[in-house]
Amino acid sequence: MQIRRKNFLALSGVAASVTLLAACGGDSDTDGGTGGGASDAGGASDAGGAEGGAEGVPARGDADLVIWADELKAKSLQEPAKTWADAQGITVEVQTVANDLQTNYVTANQAGNGPDIVLGAHDWIGNLVQNGAISPVQLPGDAADKLAPIGLQAVTYDGQTYGVPYAVETLVLYANNALTDVPEPGSVEELVEAAKAGGAEVVLSLPVGEQGDAYHMQPLYTSGGGYLFGTDAEGNQDPTDLGVGKEGSIAAAEKIGALGADGVLRTSITGDNAISLFTDGKAAYLISGPWALGDINTAGIDFTMSAVPGFEGMEPAKPFAGVNAFYVASNGQNAGFAQTFVGEVASNAEIAEQMFQSNNLPPVNLELQEKLSGEFPDMVKIAEFAELAEPMPSIPQMAAIWGPLGQAQANIVGGADPASTMEAAGEEIAGQIG
Repeated sequence: MQIRRKNFLALSGVAASVTLLAACGGDSDTDGGTGGGASDAGGASDAGGAEGGAEGVPARGDADLVIWADELKAKSLQEPAKTWADAQGITVEVQTVANDLQTNYVTANQAGNGPDIVLGAHDWIGNLVQNGAISPVQLPGDAADKLAPIGLQAVTYDGQTYGVPYAVETLVLYANNALTDVPEPGSVEELVEAAKAGGAEVVLSLPVGEQGDAYHMQPLYTSGGGYLFGTDAEGNQDPTDLGVGKEGSIAAAEKIGALGADGVLRTSITGDNAISLFTDGKAAYLISGPWALGDINTAGIDFTMSAVPGFEGMEPAKPFAGVNAFYVASNGQNAGFAQTFVGEVASNAEIAEQMFQSNNLPPVNLELQEKLSGEFPDMVKIAEFAELAEPMPSIPQMAAIWGPLGQAQANIVGGADPASTMEAAGEEIAGQIG
């Protein structure tokens, strides 16, 4: 399934293909988890070459410290990385890998010609650890005082810290104040009532599509009682405890189906038109992320942003939180420089602040949040709302979830029986996980 979201961070839905690629030594054409959206655009610098490997993958070069990132993040990191390296008396090269970043990184790391650091989403961690591609990092003792809890939680895997977080995203609710008198509804039911009273053409713009969108549906799914994976005694995600197809997921499916029958959820709303329905003044409410802010502000919409509400009398809505992080390569040529650099990112806000100026991402550094709150209040609010979310599962088995769950939800919105459809999705996912 093509998960349509204009994301800043990458999805874990392709982790299985990366694992397969690494295990088989295959080529880099396999989808590697760079996700959709603006962060995937652009060409690689210094592409090709014997050391570079696959087309579009840069050769390592002779720099003391080499960092890989997608185009937008590489551009935002160029100057702060150079400033830091100059102060250390070393050289640094920040290289762009425009496509299949996770896949190409795993392959290059195994071959010994990859970078020392890679920037990626936290939900890569399970796959990267499984492939032995990253090393644990040592955070400073005061990290818990400097970094938002959601950031630290997201980069912790099997009790170890594998990345240094610097940005976070989550879904929020946008209300068009011209189409509703309830800008911050306390429940889905209140939202629906307010939008209908305001005469909006579209009550809620939430991407569904013909194939579903489990990412955007997650707040409603969790509020209705659904979960994806349970946790073991140590708090780790447990792939043997699959929630899809169980009682809670069926209760959520019934709620989702009722919204479909009422015309609140529609398969005609997709990742391609969800934001424009809101910015064109047709939708009273929109569930989207920080990537929607640019279009909303450009359209001049008078809007209110709040946490996504849940169903009345049911569980709180829990959207996914996605965290962007710096990872230290397990087979990098200069691990010492890499560990020192990521430690600097963790210990002060300067590098993240410089990156923010050219690539606005909600920060996890608490000092930076406070500093940006005046000029960029919405970005900071999204970072704060992320504390109400749940980190996207980072175990490789998450790859099996997206297609079957999304398709089941789309079918249910279209009128399929909630119980049997959700149970069938659970069986399909369980079969893939094994």
